[in-house]
Amino acid sequence: MSEALDKLSWDDLRIIKAIGECNSQMGAADALGINHSTVSRRLSAMESTLGVVLFDRRRNGYVATAAGADMIALANRVEKDVLGVARRVSEQAQRYKGDLLITTSDALLVDFLTPIIAEFQACHPGIRIEVIVSNQPLNLARGDSDIALRATLAVPENLFGRKVAIVAWATYGRLDKYAGGTCTLDTLHQSTWVSYGKGLSSLKAYQFIDEHVPRENIIYRSDSVYGVAAAIRAGIGIGLLPCMHGDLVPDLVRIGPVEPEVYDELWLLTHPDIRKSERIYAFMTHCADAIVRQRAFIEGHGAPGTSEQ
Repeated sequence: MSEALDKLSWDDLRIIKAIGECNSQMGAADALGINHSTVSRRLSAMESTLGVVLFDRRRNGYVATAAGADMIALANRVEKDVLGVARRVSEQAQRYKGDLLITTSDALLVDFLTPIIAEFQACHPGIRIEVIVSNQPLNLARGDSDIALRATLAVPENLFGRKVAIVAWATYGRLDKYAGGTCTLDTLHQSTWVSYGKGLSSLKAYQFIDEHVPRENIIYRSDSVYGVAAAIRAGIGIGLLPCMHGDLVPDLVRIGPVEPEVYDELWLLTHPDIRKSERIYAFMTHCADAIVRQRAFIEGHGAPGTSEQ
């Protein structure tokens, strides 16, 4: 009998329960939204597997035998357990409460993270989120932040997280000046440039510009990706931007291809000691899923909202 029970599923129990409640196979099929032939076939298979008759077929309908009554009682208990677990899971999504401290850069916050946070808080209104905008690494072990979303190639070894995408970079200029599209490398390198300050000297973009553009052509620097984009938009010069930022600025246009020498890795990080916290885990899972859905855009070869197939 135990082997026979192992072959039963919740769907089988639902069919037995529905027949008992409706006193007919046709009524059970209607109640469950399945074909009458499916109900008939599954009932026959269950009776064969169990080696008992579950319903007496009478003129006034199907009446449960003693074995059938036991199976209906089992179905009721299983249904109660299934619904109870479903309710607890649903309620769990609403019971996350507390504060969440996140650090990220200005460009990642404005372009990317804010909509993700909005979606997350709609599901978990009990969580209060504070965002620290900084390009400097914070000490997550000391409690400076709970979660960091960083575009970096130097991930601290003491942190826990995952790389969720590769951030592509390209050269951008004002749309009204470069409406014709891409330019030759010589033309680009001899143009007036906007670059990054010493605070972002670890960026491959900083190093690339310094190596390829004459120093006298770099007439503006900022330690903010958002600031560099604003300078390009104001017409100060051309510059390198993450495609996931530059492609969203209406007045800017790519004037060069994705530069393979210039890239970052997008990391979602926390401290190992707090990674199992419900709110930490919930946000990191939500954020990672949202980023993966837009990976193609982040990697420079898709429109906003597109991902790898």
